[in-house]
Amino acid sequence: MGFINYVKQEIAVIKERDPAIKSSMEVFLYPSFKAIIRYRFAHKLYMKKHYFWARYFSQRTVRKTGIEIHPGAQIGEGLFIDHGHGVVIGETAIIGDNVTLYQGVTLGGTGKEHGKRHPTVGNNVMIGAGAKILGSFIIGDNSKIGAGSVVLENVPANSTVVGVPGRIVKQCIQSEDGVSVDCSKGNDLDQIHFPDPIMNEITSIRKQNNELKSQIEDIYKMIKEGKK
Repeated sequence: MGFINYVKQEIAVIKERDPAIKSSMEVFLYPSFKAIIRYRFAHKLYMKKHYFWARYFSQRTVRKTGIEIHPGAQIGEGLFIDHGHGVVIGETAIIGDNVTLYQGVTLGGTGKEHGKRHPTVGNNVMIGAGAKILGSFIIGDNSKIGAGSVVLENVPANSTVVGVPGRIVKQCIQSEDGVSVDCSKGNDLDQIHFPDPIMNEITSIRKQNNELKSQIEDIYKMIKEGKK
């Protein structure tokens, strides 16, 4: 893909996913646009083993945009970083196509591994603001990671993960024909409507508590009637 066509593609991605953008010209002021374009240039230098210059351009980008993408990371088409400040993408991270990251997201390592030590993110994945994905494992296609979550292990495709540590609270299971159920909703940009496992647990405990209280009251009533 030529540079001009690539720029047009990035403009279309940002305009599609950010309702605040009113014109194509605004995109050129967008931190995500600058960071991704400069990453592509730095990545080419990195692949040619010009490591110093690759990091040089990468670090200049961090200072200008607040977005740190290591030039060694492998990123597919259609990456969208909304706002972007505090986003960190590590050297061995792999990101598929049509992925959305919000501000404060970290695709990092644990500091204990060598070689492949950062996450692999599938296609059509949305990762909410402040989420931390730490370690060498896979986030499956069409998945959503809730804001503020900390994910430390594999996430199956078509899953919704929330919490610290992250837990799967919803999963779309395709039928055997793979057609009748549409699971490709990871990139619908909804950061709000997630199941709340903690509240569900509290509700369950309250229900059990009320049932126990009712049983105790019935037993107490039977004892009183027996004494009479």
